Amino acid sequence: MTPLIILTLVLMWQFVLLGYTFTLAGNAADEAVRAGTAVPEGERNAACTQAGLDKLPGAWTGEVDCATSGGYVTATVTLRVPVLFPGSIGFPFEVEGHAGAVEEVKD
Repeated sequence: MTPLIILTLVLMWQFVLLGYTFTLAGNAADEAVRAGTAVPEGERNAACTQAGLDKLPGAWTGEVDCATSGGYVTATVTLRVPVLFPGSIGFPFEVEGHAGAVEEVKD
């Protein structure tokens, strides 16, 4: 019975990490797009990317892609889901968080 209980706990912990990764990706995308809307277009990509990466804990690494189209700024954050321990190896699939907002600053 003990191995079954341990296996159940490990699977539950892995699902917690999956959910937390989705939360981190969404929050980082929100922060990235918020920063991207508040700066002129020439500085937007750098500000957006930096803000998205700043909101990630050290154990989660990812990519932030920012784009502007028709006065609308979007950010996509892509993270890998860690296996059992943050900072260790990741699963072969990625989690994405998306956000968008209307730009506030005109050039």
